[in-house]
Parts: sequence; structure tokens; C-alpha cells
Amino acid sequence: MNDTKPYSLSVVMPALNEENNIRDAVGSTLAAFAKHRVDGEMIVVNDGSTDNTKAIVESIIKENPCVRIINHSSPMGIGYSFYDGVCKSNKDIVVLFPGDNETIPDDALAYIRLMDQVDIIIPFIHNIEIRNRARRVISAIYRFIINVSFGINLNYTNGTVFYRRAILENIDLKSYGFFYQAELLVRLIRKGYLFAEVPNFLSKRSFGKSKAITLKSLIQVMQSYMQLVYSIHVKRSDSYRHPSLLDPRSVSYKKYASCVS
Repeated sequence: MNDTKPYSLSVVMPALNEENNIRDAVGSTLAAFAKHRVDGEMIVVNDGSTDNTKAIVESIIKENPCVRIINHSSPMGIGYSFYDGVCKSNKDIVVLFPGDNETIPDDALAYIRLMDQVDIIIPFIHNIEIRNRARRVISAIYRFIINVSFGINLNYTNGTVFYRRAILENIDLKSYGFFYQAELLVRLIRKGYLFAEVPNFLSKRSFGKSKAITLKSLIQVMQSYMQLVYSIHVKRSDSYRHPSLLDPRSVSYKKYASCVS
């Protein structure tokens, strides 16, 4: 019999007009909780949806007390939604699973035991052929620019990253759009937190189109990138001196306190 303590995990799931995907996304996550023996909660962030996303999630909540919902009156962005969920989470580890059902929770949670050794688990897409050629080219260029600009060497920066919730408490996040994940990883890695990269499989979303590759999103990413370049290389706001929370010399865990205003 396995007497180990279940992993304490909060899944934040932003959803903008995902009425056709959200039920399956929530259901597969709850099934993965049970399979991988996770003490889990789900926080669905309804980011200003105008379809039936909110009503569907509320019907799910009636049968699943570990599911909660946060409602935004208008779209605030995926990064804002993530931090809003983190601020209201109760578990030791946090991760974002998108509401479009592209993530395979069973595959993502297969690596959660690595959190015994690291502060961050960073996935990279193993079945890259699931994305069309244009998306793959854009992702490769994006990854190259991020790695060269900030002195890191990651295979992917926009996946379902697992974080110890405590390490997010002192991060002054500037990007609330799709660049938020790259900004978080750059700042945390430069602070010296330990991370591991793992392969991750994606599934094709059944309905709708991705909101990541739009002109508005690309403009926001460019603006956020320039802000981070200025912060890191001009203001020099981050250093390599912060110890990992797993380092015996590091400070003790503190409750995450900084909320999205």
C-alpha cells in the first residue's frame, strides 16, 4: 500500500468562450487527479465569455466540490487569469491547464513526482507535428529570441508549467497576455530556482481556434518582450542569487500573498 502523502495541486483553467471544450477539459483533469493520487482543486477562470461557458462550469461545480469558478466581466488575458487563480488557490503547487482541452492532464501529471526535486517543471511538446507548419516556425523563432535575449536554454516556454506556489510571491509580473509564461520563467530561472524539462503530448482541440496566434496577441507579446528586455538588461531587476526553495540554505516557505489587483 502506498502511504506517501498526495501531491497538493491547484489547476487554474482560463476559459474564454470554450462552451464546447470546457466540460471535457475539466473532466479529464479530475480523472487525472484520481489516477495520480493528487489532492487537487480546479479553479476555472471564466475570462469574460459570452457563450455558455459559465453555465456549464456552474453545473459541473454542483457535482464536484473541488471545482470553483472565477468570473471576469470582460476578457483580461491568460496571464491575468492565471495569476488571479493563483491568488485564490489553496494548494502547494500550481499549474495552468487551458480550457480548450488541448492539454492531456494524465500525461502532464505523470511527472509531478519531480516536484520533490525541483521548483518548476517545464514541459515541451513531444508530438510537435500536431501543430501546423506556420505555428511550428513561429514557435521556433520565438523560442530562439527568448533564449538568446535572456541567457536561458529552454525547449518551450508556453506549456503547462508546474510551479511551487511560494516562488511566485515576489514576482512583479508585467505581462498579462500570452507572454506571461516566458516572463515568469525568465525571472524565476534567473533567480536560481531549480527546474526540469519534460516531454508533453498535446491533443487537437475539438472545437474553435487558438487565440494565441492573432494580430492583437502578437502585438501584446512584442510589447511585453520589450518591457522585459528593459527590466532585465537596463534596470537589472533580477539576479542569479536567489536560492532554490529546495536548498537547505533557502528561506522557509511563506504563504503566497500578492494578489492581482
